Amino acid sequence: MKIRVIPHRPDNTSIVVEPATVTVSNRPLRVLDFDIENRPLSYLGSDFTTAEVTAIAWAWTDHPDDVTVYLLGETALPDILQAFLLAYEQADVVTGHYIRGHDLPMINGALMEFEMAPLPDKLSQDTKLDLMRSKGISLSQESLGAMLRMDHEKVQMNQGKWRSANRLTPEGLAEVRKRVVGDVQQHIEMRQRLLDLGYLGGPKVWRSQSTVPAAPYTP
Repeated sequence: MKIRVIPHRPDNTSIVVEPATVTVSNRPLRVLDFDIENRPLSYLGSDFTTAEVTAIAWAWTDHPDDVTVYLLGETALPDILQAFLLAYEQADVVTGHYIRGHDLPMINGALMEFEMAPLPDKLSQDTKLDLMRSKGISLSQESLGAMLRMDHEKVQMNQGKWRSANRLTPEGLAEVRKRVVGDVQQHIEMRQRLLDLGYLGGPKVWRSQSTVPAAPYTP
């Protein structure tokens, strides 16, 4: 014979239930602004060419003067890609001009060539593709920066400078460094201005596995 003893609780109202405490971390999103440069590499046929990444620069939008830059000719491309991946993975959002149409696919192509893992899915804010609908104006970064009177101007390079840069000469690399760093600094300023004016839509997820083609680029 078994006897089950149940403690007597005379009054349920004597039970006090403490409310659960939930701690929520509300930190600002980490936004990584980046830009690449690339050079023609081989002919596909007619005048169509493949391309190769020659420079990547990036900065966190809350530290616009602290720009990291890597250049092909100074650093091997797999090492450049790995350094960028470390920053990319820390970001909540990545941003740039036409990055979903050019920069992100170009980096993914380079990763494929070296049999490295693809870029993880990431929220992205593209100041060309996420810009409000408009007509009759150029939507290049250079044109938008001039129209919005940015303090940082687009660094210009003529054909001679590009040829020197694409040959990875010391003089050419110095020009590319100024160009890619300047693009990041101008873009950080430009993106904030577009946000302040209400011209820029919210971030969208960029996926490495997407089969939807990006819109063709027009200046």
